[in-house]
Amino acid sequence: MTDDLKHLKDAMKTATPDAASKDAHLALAMKNFDDLQGSRQGSASEARHTPDRPTLMSRISSGVIHMFHSVTTRNALAATTSITAVGIGVFFYAQQPDISFDLPKPYVVADEVTLDRPIAQTNTTRPSQRDDAVLSVEEPEGRVMIQNSGAAPTKTEADGLAAEIAPASPRLARKVAPAPTGGIVNGMAVYESKEVNIPSQPNTETFANADANPIKITNDEPVSTFSIDVDTASYSVMRGSLLNGHLPDPQSVRVEEMINYFPYDYPAPDANEAPFKPTVTVFPTPWNDATQLVHIGIQGQMPAIETRPALNLVFLIDTSGSMETPNKLPLLIQSFRLMLSELHPDDEVSIVTYAGSAGQVLEPTRVKDRAKIMAALTRLSAGGSTAGQQGLQQAYAVAEDMRADGEISRIILATDGDFNVGIRNPDQLKDFIAKKRDSGTYLSVLGFGRGNLDDATMQALAQNGNGTAAYIDTLSEAQKVLVDQLSGAMFPIANDVKIQVEFNPTQIAEYRLIGYETRALAREDFNNDKVDAGEIGAGHTVTAIYEITPIGSDAILNDALRYQPAPEGVGNGELGFLKLRYKTPGEDVSQLLTTPITADMGQLSDDIRFSAAIAGYGQLLTGGKYLQDWGYDALIDLANDTKGEDAFGYRSEAIKLMRLAKSLSDN
Repeated sequence: MTDDLKHLKDAMKTATPDAASKDAHLALAMKNFDDLQGSRQGSASEARHTPDRPTLMSRISSGVIHMFHSVTTRNALAATTSITAVGIGVFFYAQQPDISFDLPKPYVVADEVTLDRPIAQTNTTRPSQRDDAVLSVEEPEGRVMIQNSGAAPTKTEADGLAAEIAPASPRLARKVAPAPTGGIVNGMAVYESKEVNIPSQPNTETFANADANPIKITNDEPVSTFSIDVDTASYSVMRGSLLNGHLPDPQSVRVEEMINYFPYDYPAPDANEAPFKPTVTVFPTPWNDATQLVHIGIQGQMPAIETRPALNLVFLIDTSGSMETPNKLPLLIQSFRLMLSELHPDDEVSIVTYAGSAGQVLEPTRVKDRAKIMAALTRLSAGGSTAGQQGLQQAYAVAEDMRADGEISRIILATDGDFNVGIRNPDQLKDFIAKKRDSGTYLSVLGFGRGNLDDATMQALAQNGNGTAAYIDTLSEAQKVLVDQLSGAMFPIANDVKIQVEFNPTQIAEYRLIGYETRALAREDFNNDKVDAGEIGAGHTVTAIYEITPIGSDAILNDALRYQPAPEGVGNGELGFLKLRYKTPGEDVSQLLTTPITADMGQLSDDIRFSAAIAGYGQLLTGGKYLQDWGYDALIDLANDTKGEDAFGYRSEAIKLMRLAKSLSDN
């Protein structure tokens, strides 16, 4: 008889304890657990997993040992120690540390997990990396069962399951399946029934937003000025919140980013015209018969792909400890893999990482050497704090070395936004990036993961780096941002684009700009070429919408002032006057475009009506202060009616999200 087997048989001789013995065992187990926890604090290396140990001990313990590793609280261990296998478990833990592994907290194997809201995917079955194990996720009536039918799963397998369930609930209640006799059943450890509440990790997300634009009285303030915006991060954050079972934080909803998430087919400029063309359309407001919408659609030129300038990219990748989850660094690597397939063979890529300190892990390499680039990406791992300042400094230095005449240099910062070392304040970041953008290197930001998303930092970086911000939560979103819309994201055609609209007080009593709260500019900023504004990329579309209230309308919300003089002149029938300023990339002096706005302007299309539906949707998510009785039913009808061809399914997805938001808002 082997020593291992003798130890096992001796341990199993323990009789069912009486009450006093049971209490003693319980106290001992809790003490052992506390001692163990103390010994594992800090940054110790992850315990090894050795599934092929030849001893009998390792084969028998595979079903029991994870019981002790899956328990994440002192009370949970106390609940499980009432079975007669406590002595065995403690013995295994002490004698076999080299086969242990840590499951991603707070998830456990072979347990029922009751969620306080449903998950998006109801049934998943996945074969493990070994023949004797299958991992499954089931959701019968809101309950999720995580099972392992064979030996203990690898950490990779456990991480994969956790990634699917992790966003589902801020709090979990664990219910262990009842087992009168305890022991091992079908290769799994079973325990007495006990419910334990496990708190989630703290949510430290912050969002850059402002209160919704108020209604302006035209007589008092006839001019509205703002910078264009083609970011889309807010839409993806909204989608992630809804799919995880809750309405988005109103502060995370920027209506203009939701509107501009979708491609629209606006008239494009001719070859000899400005790099973009504005189109204005005036039509009745869907949510208020007594007002109208002034819809401004901008379409950028698409240069010939074969003659586009060479592209120099610096991937600035956050590899700090907060990036270790599957929806962060692993998704980031997959996303960049997609992007590489769209670049030209002679484009160059360099990789800089930051975590604790910054470092260049790939020197400038031509895209045709794809294997070398992918090898550098796949070697990345997460760990350490976030030295964001050092990373940015090194990325700009690398980009400047790569740049040549006629080429475009761009830094793509990929992060969860958690800058916990170096520059953290958005205003300081703004100043740092503003000093660098004049070098001609653009900075775009891709956000990954939820829980500690620092939206304010991401916005400060993108808006002041002459770039765009997007949030990637799925590989499909990576396809949209980095493949389908690559030209618009990478190749600028107009810098510092500003919009100014002057409304005619003889025609318009009140107006309000829908969205663009974080892009507002002072009236005098419009003509000041030193004031930074947004960029338009090749093929980009930009949409802005005003709601206007004509003179004499029943929808006027403000009383006329008793002593205010009437507007001078009788007007010329114009509702307003649109002005746009932009700079050609590389130029310091802006150019001006103008268009008068009249009541019969434009041709109403499905694209324009669908953008209005999204404008209404964004307002509903933030309270719908100006929508009167217009709600989700009317919104969904309008979106369905104007969905159009929808080649990529973006609009169909939006309608599904509207329906989900309606259901969640009713509960």
